[in-house]
Formats: sequence, C-alpha cells, structure tokens
Amino acid sequence: MICLTGAAGFIGSCTLARLNELGFEDIICVDNIQTADEVVNDLKKKNLAGKKYIDYVDKKDFIQRIVSGSWDNQFDCMIHMGACSSTTGKDPAYYQDNNLNYTITLAEWSLANNTRFIYASSAATYGDGSDGYKDDHETVLKCQPLNLYGRSKQDFDLLALKNSWFQSIVGLKFFNVFGPNEYHKQDMRSVSLKAFQRVVDEGSMGLFKSYHPDFADGEQKRDFVYVKDAVQVILFFMDNPDINGIFNVGTGKARSWNDLAKALFKALLKEPCINYFDMPEILRDKYQYFTQAEMAKLKSVGYPHEFTSLEDAILDYVSYLKVEKHL
Repeated sequence: MICLTGAAGFIGSCTLARLNELGFEDIICVDNIQTADEVVNDLKKKNLAGKKYIDYVDKKDFIQRIVSGSWDNQFDCMIHMGACSSTTGKDPAYYQDNNLNYTITLAEWSLANNTRFIYASSAATYGDGSDGYKDDHETVLKCQPLNLYGRSKQDFDLLALKNSWFQSIVGLKFFNVFGPNEYHKQDMRSVSLKAFQRVVDEGSMGLFKSYHPDFADGEQKRDFVYVKDAVQVILFFMDNPDINGIFNVGTGKARSWNDLAKALFKALLKEPCINYFDMPEILRDKYQYFTQAEMAKLKSVGYPHEFTSLEDAILDYVSYLKVEKHL
C-alpha cells in the first residue's frame, strides 16, 4: 500500500494519476482541502476527481494517526509531496511546522516502520547558485536558500545528511516544474499557465525585466521540468528501493523565459509579442537568474528516461489547457 501526501496538489495529483494508469489503487491520499480559501479547496478537490484510491485523510488527522502508531506497518511506500511551496511567505513558524517538522515526523516514522520514503526537496535550496547545482553532499552542506520555502527544504536535507538517512531514503530536488493540475497554486502557478489565457485572448504576455547586468530582459534562465517527467522520476525510485540519496530532478539544460514564451506562442499559433515589466522590489534581491541541474548523479544510478524538451512540453501542456479551458 502507498501513502501519498500532497495528493490533491500539483505533483502529488499527477503522481496519483500515473499510479492509477499503472494499476495502483491501494493508495491512502493525504492533503489539506479545508483551508479558508474555498477557491483553492475546490481546485484541489478537482485534482482528486476521477482518481482511484482507498481513502482520503486530512493532514491533521493523518499526523495524529502517525504519531499515535495506528498507521504502523501499514505502508510499503510513502511519497511525501505535501508542503507549502510559496517562495514569498513571511511566516517562519509556518514553514517550520508545515514543511520541516511534518517531513521529519514522516521520515522518522518511515525509517522505524521499514517504509520506503521519497520526499520533495527543491532547487530553491541552491539559492543564488554561487556554489553550483550539484546534488552531492558537499554542495548540500554549502547551500544558502534565498527564501523561507527554500530554507525549510534545506534544513531537512541537512538533517537527513547529518543523520545518514540518505542511506535509506530519497530526496528529490525539483527544479522549475510545470504542467497540468497547478491551477490551485495561485501566485506560484507557472508562467506558462499564467500567460496562457492572455496569449489566447490578447496575443501578448509579460515577463520580468532583468536587474542583473549579465542578463537581458527575458534572458534569465531556468531549468524547466515537465511534471510528467518529475512523476517518472518518483516512480523510478519507488520501483528501485535499493537506490537512495538526494538527487536533482531537472533537464540539465537551462532555458530562458524568452524561450518559454516563444514556445507558448508557437504552440498557440501566435506571433510572439512579449512585454517586460518591473519586478516587485521584494523579489529583486532574492531572484534566481540562472538554474541548471547537474544530472550526472541520477543517470549514474541507472535512470533510463530522457526528459521532455521545453518546446514539446509546452505543446503538450497547451493541448491540455485548450481542453480545460474549452477553447
């Protein structure tokens, strides 16, 4: 039996869908869809619609059951995707409780119960990238995140490293993941989703101006990862319980925001029309101008799949969005 946290979220719901496609239905889904934001709750419920699983358990109830021992020896694998992924939050206590402490509780429980534990870390841990983007322990120790989200992920990575947990668990440093089922993420939705309707309706879109002399407007670069590829990596580690450690999940090829925009216009059969606007001041000293995953480690353990190109991923995503938006 599989436990999937964040099951109504972005990567979690896509993982659930793929598990169902592969015939897995003995799944306990965990999430929080009882927040004060009813719009978000409804969108997350939509992510679960039509999926097959044994039960849905609210996060608070789930933690109580874990702590009380009522779930002991129940799961073969725990896929922990549940976290607040906002990079602009300002409440350290919330990230400490919701991201760090939650993950510690589940990791310790999984280790004690001989349960495969796969969790989501993040490329946000790398900060400005001055120490590179290599997923080795030396680099992990040096990472300096730029926001509370990245710090919460980094703190767990460091704890796992200190306690030698990576001999038995898997941490996945996801880079810029985008794709279906991200509607509920509000400001954290991908640029491709945010821009989609505007490109359809107006034939134009906006990108941040650059405030770095080495990068022209729109030439800031990211390692964009299609969610289907992210899920493929998760399932590889579920199927290979003897492979453990912390691994980057990216394409290994940085692409510019202009590249992404042009791919979106092309997929929608539109001529590119990009406007550049001021970046909010709150982001300017915390903005990552370049991310690119070092992918040799994942390949070295036998990961067999190629990652989808940015252009092909955007084309596939647009096909999905056209249906979702009834265009």
